[in-house]
Amino acid sequence: MIGLLIITHNNIGAELIETATAMLGVCPVMVAVLSVKPDSDPDAVLREAQHSIVGLNRGAGVLVLTDMYGSTPSNIAAHLVNEKQVKVVAGINLPMLVRVLNYPQLDLHQLADKALSGGRDGILLCKP
Repeated sequence: MIGLLIITHNNIGAELIETATAMLGVCPVMVAVLSVKPDSDPDAVLREAQHSIVGLNRGAGVLVLTDMYGSTPSNIAAHLVNEKQVKVVAGINLPMLVRVLNYPQLDLHQLADKALSGGRDGILLCKP
C-alpha cells in the first residue's frame, strides 16, 4: 500500500486529512502531515520529511501532496522527488485528497494521476 505524506502551510494538511477522513469514515492509507510555519527551518522540515518517507514506505512508495507550487512547502517537497519511490503533486485540495483516499489499491504512478485528475475535476465554476 502507498504511504501518503502531506506538506502544507500551517495546519492546512491536518485539516484536509481530518475532513476527508470524516467524509469517508476511514483513512485507508498510512498518512503523515508536516506543517510548515512561518518560522520553520526548511532544512529541518526536509529532514523530517525524509524521515517520514522512510516510515511510510512499506515497499509500494510514497505520494507527497503539497499546497501552492513554488512556496516553501512545495519547495521542500520538490527535494523529495529524487527519493526512491516518491511522487510529488502540488496544489492539494479536498477533491484531490478524497480521490486519493478512494483508490488506495493503485500503484504509485496511477495514484499520482488520480491525485491530478481529482484536483482538476474538483475545480468548477458554479453558475446560477
